[in-house]
Amino acid sequence: MAASSRQLYDLFILNIALQIFDGVATYQGLRVGWREANPILLAAFAHFGVGPALMLFKANACGLLFLLHRHSHHYLVAPALYLLASVHCVMSLIPWSAKFLLLLVHNL
Repeated sequence: MAASSRQLYDLFILNIALQIFDGVATYQGLRVGWREANPILLAAFAHFGVGPALMLFKANACGLLFLLHRHSHHYLVAPALYLLASVHCVMSLIPWSAKFLLLLVHNL
């Protein structure tokens, strides 16, 4: 079943929101002393600094999402957006949310 243009737009917005969440969570997590797991991002931190590297990587990811959305007529775009959202939920949203929730509970 093909995704409607509204579903594709919603997937696009969800992926953008996940990118923003990941960038803010990473920045805040580093501020409280947690370590970034992505070795490529770690290398970029050392070269550019944390803020600029995060902005560069997130802008690049959002640019890719924009290109995917622009080609939403292609049959692989919807599955790609679903896959990207799923990967970001598993690799970013859930782990960062759990860490921040534990930090909140620990500080109560």
